[in-house]
Amino acid sequence: MTTRKRNTKRSAVEVVAGDRDLMKALMKEALQEVLEGEMTEFLGAAPGERTDGRQGYRAGYYGRNLVTRIGKLELRIPRDRSGEFSTALFERYARSEKALVAALAEMYVQGVSTRKVTAITEELCGHSFSASAISAINKGLDQTLARFAQRQLDEPYPYLILDARYERVREAGVIAHRAVLVAIGINWDGQRQVLAVELANRESQSSWKDFLLRLKERGLAGVEFVVSDDHAGLKKAIREVLTEGAWQRCYVHFLRNALDYLPRKADDDCLQELRWLYDRHDIQEAQRDLAAWIGKWQGKYPKLVDWVESNITETLTFYRLPRAHHKHLKSTNMLERLNEEIKRRTRVVRIFPNVDSCLRLIRALCVETHETWLEDNRYLNMSLLADQKKEALRLAA
Repeated sequence: MTTRKRNTKRSAVEVVAGDRDLMKALMKEALQEVLEGEMTEFLGAAPGERTDGRQGYRAGYYGRNLVTRIGKLELRIPRDRSGEFSTALFERYARSEKALVAALAEMYVQGVSTRKVTAITEELCGHSFSASAISAINKGLDQTLARFAQRQLDEPYPYLILDARYERVREAGVIAHRAVLVAIGINWDGQRQVLAVELANRESQSSWKDFLLRLKERGLAGVEFVVSDDHAGLKKAIREVLTEGAWQRCYVHFLRNALDYLPRKADDDCLQELRWLYDRHDIQEAQRDLAAWIGKWQGKYPKLVDWVESNITETLTFYRLPRAHHKHLKSTNMLERLNEEIKRRTRVVRIFPNVDSCLRLIRALCVETHETWLEDNRYLNMSLLADQKKEALRLAA
């Protein structure tokens, strides 16, 4: 039992330490805290602190790069008015880098004893920080993620994609499956953004409803089109909270569900022909081909055909969108790819030691993806949707 726990912890560390972009961000933030701590000790006072023991005043910063195994870090070195402050960080960094990376990874995943981190900062700075100072560094990491999770959504997101996955978490000595709820939005600039990442006890109507209500409290508005799978609780929550948006059932999940209505030994083109319906130019062409598909396969697979007739309309909503948007909005594949990346990073952990460590790591990975998307070119040309809406209004006038 003890060995398994140690292995889980070690695997979690490896996950974080092996992610270069994540570690660069963590390293930069932690080393910046070290520099600020050095200056505070040199001056005998924190920024803005009034004390008789003050030995001088801050005078801004200058930039300096630190080359590490995980890449170049751009740091801001504090100045004092007398120009006497000098950091020992750069000279001592090389000796302590490996230990610092390991400690930061542990601290980030689940927290480590302040004694261990104190020993590393003493090596870096020539003195030890208090337990409260070390805790502040750890807290700062969580605060960064909290700011992301709580930020106001100040623009409309006409497209919203929702999905969930499960992670195993140890709680009070019991291993539980916790649902990771994720929302991706596309704004009118055509950019993808990760809007929210939260943990829930399970994927239920109440958990999804609370998730969506929190999004609306943060400012989510202007949702015109929602894509998700057919989870009953999620469907009800969408209908209750996002009343203004049309709902698209993910066609990929739909085709997977269709397998339940086919004999295991079926080896013909029935499902492939059904799949082709989602590549048509418009809804009229799709409906014509659907009628032909029903006529062809009704006799051989009556259960499948009856089920398709009863449910397929929910998967064809995307045909109301501009054609260039079809391949992106007819499924949750965009979010599924993000979930696969999360799975790739977290699968070696197997069981997270607590809820906080699970949410911390997954949110950090989502922030990384979010920032990459913001730097990318636009994902969709949203002027196509705007023009389509204008034309619809003109025809309705």
